Amino acid sequence: MDLTSKQRAQLRGLANSIDTILHVGKDGLGDNLVKQADDALEARELIKGRVLENAMLTSREAAEALASATRSEVVQVIGTKFVLYRPSHKKDKKDRIVLVKDKRA
Repeated sequence: MDLTSKQRAQLRGLANSIDTILHVGKDGLGDNLVKQADDALEARELIKGRVLENAMLTSREAAEALASATRSEVVQVIGTKFVLYRPSHKKDKKDRIVLVKDKRA
């Protein structure tokens, strides 16, 4: 699933109001962090993470590694923060994030 630029813009706008729930530290991306990200994506669909200064990864590397481990999409990376998105399969239809449709398709 590739996001269009309009969908990314929509998700970036939604991400402005959410709190950072993932913190990547000096231990890097361990199994616990991947599980935590996976659970959070299933519950919320859109999560914000932060790479701490003592981490061995850049925020782009951490975001892309977490995205591949959790089968999600990197929405944006700014400074030390990143945003990931994955549509939930367990949430009710009314609670899901509805992405804008691409007019070209």
